[in-house]
Amino acid sequence: MLWTMIALPALVGAALLVCGRRADRVAPVLAVATAGVTTGLAAWNAVDRPEVSAPFLSGIPVELRVDGLSAVMIVTVAAIVTAVLVFAAGDLGAREPRARFHGLVLMFASAMLATVTAQTLVTLLMAWELMGAASYALIGFHWREEQRAASGLVAFLTTRTGDLGMYLAAGAALAGGAGALELGALAGLDSGWRDAAAAGIVLAALGKSAQLPFSFWLSRAMAGPSPVSALLHSATMVAAGAYLLLRLEPLLNATSWASQATAWVGALTAIALGAVALCQSDLKQLLAASTCAQVGLMVLAAGVGGVAAGTEQLIAHAVTKSLLFLGAGAWLSALGTKNLIGLRGAARAYPVVGVTFTIGALSLAGVPPFALWPAKDAVLTAARGSSSALYLAGFAAAILTALYAGRALTLVWSSPVADTEKRWDSEETGTRRVQTSQLLPLAVLAAMTLAAAVAVLPAVYGSFAGLVGSAPVEAATWWELAVSGAVAVVAIGAAGVVVRRRGDVSAPALLTEWLGMERAAHLVVVVPTLAVGRALARFDDRVLNDGVYVVVNAGVALARAVDHRVERALDRTVHAVATASRSLGRWARRPETGLVHQYYAQAVVGLVVLAVVLVTLR
Repeated sequence: MLWTMIALPALVGAALLVCGRRADRVAPVLAVATAGVTTGLAAWNAVDRPEVSAPFLSGIPVELRVDGLSAVMIVTVAAIVTAVLVFAAGDLGAREPRARFHGLVLMFASAMLATVTAQTLVTLLMAWELMGAASYALIGFHWREEQRAASGLVAFLTTRTGDLGMYLAAGAALAGGAGALELGALAGLDSGWRDAAAAGIVLAALGKSAQLPFSFWLSRAMAGPSPVSALLHSATMVAAGAYLLLRLEPLLNATSWASQATAWVGALTAIALGAVALCQSDLKQLLAASTCAQVGLMVLAAGVGGVAAGTEQLIAHAVTKSLLFLGAGAWLSALGTKNLIGLRGAARAYPVVGVTFTIGALSLAGVPPFALWPAKDAVLTAARGSSSALYLAGFAAAILTALYAGRALTLVWSSPVADTEKRWDSEETGTRRVQTSQLLPLAVLAAMTLAAAVAVLPAVYGSFAGLVGSAPVEAATWWELAVSGAVAVVAIGAAGVVVRRRGDVSAPALLTEWLGMERAAHLVVVVPTLAVGRALARFDDRVLNDGVYVVVNAGVALARAVDHRVERALDRTVHAVATASRSLGRWARRPETGLVHQYYAQAVVGLVVLAVVLVTLR
């Protein structure tokens, strides 16, 4: 069943990609059915907990296993993929290459399921690479549009830079003696190799999860279709890095630096990208920056050893953020805009989307009784047990979350202004309606967002911690939950008051442009890399290439010199030897007369000559 869960979406996705436009009509139905069956298989495997292995390299098999942590993840991933594909059935137009889109999503889902069940670095690397390739194709889905294709390339190259850490970790594991490259064996490596492996894992995870300084690629990922944004930003690609850190928390804890470094990167990302989200005028950009910030809390949890808290945050965020992105996608499809000014009054015009979006935004802000309320406090409690400074940083990030959620809510429920309709159809031509297939997953995800708040109960949280294999952790107290919920409500109200009184004021360019990270990356990485490339090209042209010509020309000159001076002398010598040999041969034939008496005479002469020689030598 485990092999089938991973192979089924991969095979169907590959078939859709091969068939191309000929399968456009059946692609949505086939993809949704496949995702539904995969969800059923995920639930079966979550209960059965299978483990499978197949030979691959000498002593290094492909191993997959479902334990408590991966059991939670496979069900979450499969359910979110199903919801996204149902939404996409109504979101993609008839002229869109549906078979290609649904095939890529299924391939991506297969890679993600393999990622969360992988037990060796080789298995993880193969799934990790396939996931990255599929995400590149999905972000640049409309590849004929230059800007979208460029965005996919930026996202791909940025995450690939971080992915180099995975190869560093694999090399360190091999050198350190983890022959089978088992993930569970990394924490037991010798100190030097263990540090190298931890550094590689942290680098790969931070790059994939868009943490500082890699966060800007997630802004570029918004160039993909809305279902892709919901998929990448919820339980799949962006969450993969956080999942990896939670999975390998023993490795982080076994070093003297990795856990603290990871925790602080997560905390700083949560604060910095929370401020970025607060200043965005584009709803999808706001949600993208919010994803970086919320994943930052998961990374913080992994750094302080709060595996259960981080996993709860991951699941609650997956449900919440997929709901918000699909809601934003429904408005984009209807009104043709993502601009928050253009979306003023959108919640009133499309009340089902408005109500479900509100549920998602309240959950994001940490308002009771929605999913991220207990999850956020579980992370803060884990941080408090490690460092007061980390706790305060996490609490500041939570306040920022409530502020930008409140700002977005206020704008989408506010009355339209003069510029509102002018911004419609700025991204695409709106249909002015929302399909039933778009509303269905919104309602289901909204119900899941409300139901997930049951984790606030200590017994439920304790059982969940035991399920994911986490050590016993202190649960948030009732007064901490009450205070955090009250602070979230106050922050939402404060954001609403400011927006209603002052309007949506302009923000600093540094924050609206994602802290200038892409420009900084261009200056720090791209420009030097291109300069080195150009220098190497000049070295190749002027040294290596010219060197080859110098050697060749010297060889030709030497050959000519040999031909003129040596070869001709040798030729004359050979000719002289041949001439002398011919002359000697002619002289040697003269005594051969055929007359016996002459032979006797020649023999007598020879004997006399020999006797004279002997007498002379004596």
